[in-house]
Amino acid sequence: MDFTPSLPIPISFISGSYFLFSIDDVTYLRREHHICGVLIGTLPQIPQQNVFLGLPLQLMPEEARLLVEKGVAYIVDEAKAQRDGMKALMEADRQRYLQDLESQGLQASRLQATRREQQREEVLKKMEKKKATKVKKDSEQKQQPVPAHTDDAPSDLEMFASSPQPAATPSGEGQSSQASVPPSYPLFTHLHSQGYYLSPGLRFGCQYLAYPGDPLRFHSHFLVASAEWDEEIKLMDVVSGGRLGTGVKKGFLLGGVEKNAEKSQAEGQDTIRTFSIEWAGM
Repeated sequence: MDFTPSLPIPISFISGSYFLFSIDDVTYLRREHHICGVLIGTLPQIPQQNVFLGLPLQLMPEEARLLVEKGVAYIVDEAKAQRDGMKALMEADRQRYLQDLESQGLQASRLQATRREQQREEVLKKMEKKKATKVKKDSEQKQQPVPAHTDDAPSDLEMFASSPQPAATPSGEGQSSQASVPPSYPLFTHLHSQGYYLSPGLRFGCQYLAYPGDPLRFHSHFLVASAEWDEEIKLMDVVSGGRLGTGVKKGFLLGGVEKNAEKSQAEGQDTIRTFSIEWAGM
C-alpha cells in the first residue's frame, strides 16, 4: 500500500536552496507529482563514495514553486524558523527563570520566618531562666527586689524587634513565500503538465532534461532550453544544440511564452510554444 504523507509537505529553504529531508515525502512526490530532485547527501556507511547518494533531496526552484502553487507543499525559511524558535525558547527560559526566583524567594522567606521564630523562643527561654535565677536569689538572700529590667534581656528583645522583615519577592511576569524562479518557469510547468519528468540539464549544456517517465526507467527524450519570444538566438547555438542532442540520441527542444497570442490574452494565461530540432545525417 502506497504511503501518503500529511499535506502540505514542508520544503526547507536553506541558504538559497530547497530541500526535502523525509524519504516518505520524496517517494510520494516522485510517485504522484513527477518531482525527482537531486539527492545530495552521503550514505552513512560509505561516506567517501559519490556515485550513490542519499537524503536530503535538493529541489530546483521551479519544482518548489510548482508544488506550492498546486497546494502540495509549503516553504519553510529555516533560518527565520530557527530565530523565531530561539526567541520562543528564550522567552520560555525567562519565564522559567522568574518562576525559579519566585520559588527561591518564597523558600527563603519561610526559612527566615522559621529562623526568627527560633530566635524569639531562645530569647524567651533566656528571660525565663534569668527571672527564675533572680527569684531564687531573692528568696535566699532576702534582699530588696531589684528592678525587673536587666541589661541583657531587653537588648535581646530590642534586637529581635528591630531586625529587618524579609522583603516581598516580586512575581514573574517559520512560512516563507513563493520560491524565486528563473524566466524558464512557464516552460517547465508546461512540460510538467504534459506528463514529463524534468531534471537539471547542466551536464548536457541545457536547462532541463525531459523524460517521458520516471528517470529510473526511461532515458530522456529532450534537451530543453528556454528563450523569450522576441529573443534573438544565434544560429550557432541552434546548430550546436541540435548536434549535441542528436549525438546523445535526444531531441533539442526550444520553448517559450507566446505573449501576443489572442488566446492567452483572452484567458489571462500564457501560451507556451515549443520547437524540437534534430540534426539529420548523423
